[in-house]
Amino acid sequence: MRVIDFKDDVTIAKRRLADLPDRVVEGDPHHETQMRFKSPDGTMLAGTWTSTPGKWIAFADRDEFCVLLSGHIKLIGEDGVEQEFRAGDSFLIPNGFRGYWHVLETTTKHFVIRDYTAD
Repeated sequence: MRVIDFKDDVTIAKRRLADLPDRVVEGDPHHETQMRFKSPDGTMLAGTWTSTPGKWIAFADRDEFCVLLSGHIKLIGEDGVEQEFRAGDSFLIPNGFRGYWHVLETTTKHFVIRDYTAD
């Protein structure tokens, strides 16, 4: 086991979120994920993610810690409470959050996810 350097080789995945039409609320966001780490059991993930503007239903069943490297987003809870984040901000989306991701300008983040669906 070694320390994961985010400059090391990565697996890159690209997708158009509209391919999940039940999730997209606004726009045509495209995502690129550079996977830097995945635990053997699949429950811990870390990497770098970029999204073009758009709004979609947030993914659930996970804890996600994020550090925004660039861009501007809003997280909107199902209760209507909006929180804005910009480059340099960090935040944790706890398991149980229900609401929306709204990428206002192309955004890149580092992330660490604890995925409860992989258990």
